[in-house]
Amino acid sequence: MSEGKQIWVLAEVLGGQVKPVSLEALHAGQTLGGELGATVTAVVATAPGAEIPEDVANCGVARVLHIQHAGLETFNSLALVEVLAPQVQSQNPEVVMMGATNHGKELAPALAARLGVGLATDCIEIHAEGGMLKARRPVYAGKAHITFQFGDTRPCILTLRPNVFRPGETPAGDAAPVETVTADIPENGLRLKVKEVVQAAGRKLDITEARIIVSGGMGMQKPENFQLLEELAEVLGAAVGASRPVVDNGWREYSNQVGQTGRTVSPDLYIACGISGAVQHLAGMSSSRCIVAINKDPNAPIFDVADYGIVGDVLEILPVMTAEFKKVLQK
Repeated sequence: MSEGKQIWVLAEVLGGQVKPVSLEALHAGQTLGGELGATVTAVVATAPGAEIPEDVANCGVARVLHIQHAGLETFNSLALVEVLAPQVQSQNPEVVMMGATNHGKELAPALAARLGVGLATDCIEIHAEGGMLKARRPVYAGKAHITFQFGDTRPCILTLRPNVFRPGETPAGDAAPVETVTADIPENGLRLKVKEVVQAAGRKLDITEARIIVSGGMGMQKPENFQLLEELAEVLGAAVGASRPVVDNGWREYSNQVGQTGRTVSPDLYIACGISGAVQHLAGMSSSRCIVAINKDPNAPIFDVADYGIVGDVLEILPVMTAEFKKVLQK
């Protein structure tokens, strides 16, 4: 067990690769550690025999805690709580943080409830002030921000919004030591067992973590026209999103939906194609770093938040954009 204050960052590993938001959380943990005088431990929970991606040990953390249990072959929030809670209680980290992914959103409140500690979700800023931890997050569909100040109970549990805490240059150095712990939980101690995971076929880039999103609305006119968005996304290495009416009409899956009742995204570039800009949609994407809107209605609300606007028929503009990006990016 490490001496002194610790910040734990749960690194989410999928298919042998650490998720980008976990690297962002590790970077945020090191920044916060400098303010609190704490070291950072990367925590990876897997089934026995699973390998830890090199990115985790080589990102400047003090150590890697590899917790193993047979019930962790697939994501299982209840099993993770059973595995993590005893380790947290015995090692007393100041902070436990993770990405605000689908898994993080399920695990964090369950862990906080089990430990009886405070929780701040979907954070966009964290810092220490006078030895107290403060976290800022959006509320009221992004119309306002609220700042939490944690009390004396430890640990503080946080989930961090993807694409906000970007990692900088990692200083060269030796890989962090790995401490492996085998969790001792009886078979009947797990209340939930995952017997099978069925994944949708096809290309899957999670829109919540994508750096570029090409999103379509009812202005695309029919589902077949979303192929134009797929072609542009292929060139840009982007994810394809959709407005709620598109999803409600069955044109795209719910996992593509951006908005207040869908996914909240913060990409570097958000291209809104045939999207009018209803309040519910803006709540899910207005924190994008650069917004490009394409709409034939010059008075569409989307132009009020867009950095760049193109007034015209999206079905005519998209093929031209795709061709021009190909010329530039394939040189």
